[in-house]
Amino acid sequence: MSSRILVVDDDLTVAEVVARYLERDGHQVERVGDGAEALRRALAHPPDLVILDLMLPKVDGLQVCRKLRERWPVPVIMLTALGEEIDRVVGLETGADDYVTKPFSPRELALRVQSVLRRARGASMRGGSGVMRDGDLVVDVGAHEVRRRGELITLTAREFELLAHLMRNPRQAFTRVALLSQVWGWSFGDTSTVTVHVRRLREKIEPDPTSPQRIVTVWGVGYRFEPSP
Repeated sequence: MSSRILVVDDDLTVAEVVARYLERDGHQVERVGDGAEALRRALAHPPDLVILDLMLPKVDGLQVCRKLRERWPVPVIMLTALGEEIDRVVGLETGADDYVTKPFSPRELALRVQSVLRRARGASMRGGSGVMRDGDLVVDVGAHEVRRRGELITLTAREFELLAHLMRNPRQAFTRVALLSQVWGWSFGDTSTVTVHVRRLREKIEPDPTSPQRIVTVWGVGYRFEPSP
């Protein structure tokens, strides 16, 4: 299925190669070279996915991601420098759904794009049209909405998938590796991705994120969803 993808990178060679691979997969690609122009284009014509370099002129990638997240949960794949773990973690905490480190294989990036788009589009289909409830937390799978105390909570596609997966399997402990496979669809990867997404989810759905009652840590294993009594 064709998607509109915005590629934001001030390295014209990288942007051109990425665009070429994505266009081969049938996507419509728009390229921009700075953060300010990226925001203008994205807000005027919302894309289905954004590939966003971290280091950009005018407005950096983290600020772009934050501003996009304030408007709607468009999937974002962040491009970061090789070995800059702190940048990857900050990018995920800002709201990126995935990241790829430079230098990277364009084909790998294209596969990551397919995975993120598939997750974003298929979340409601996989979960049906049901509604899951836990106290004041309501997850409407069909509408792809989460509310707490009646107030709408904005989640990224990955955050929604992670929460729905845990709620569908209450009291089942999952390792980070298992969640990386079952939610992200990755057979390998940095498990800190899971840790960051759990932290972000806790900040949004827990009454006290420092003492989580819903998404609890199972020491030596990973995480589980603990239903309210």
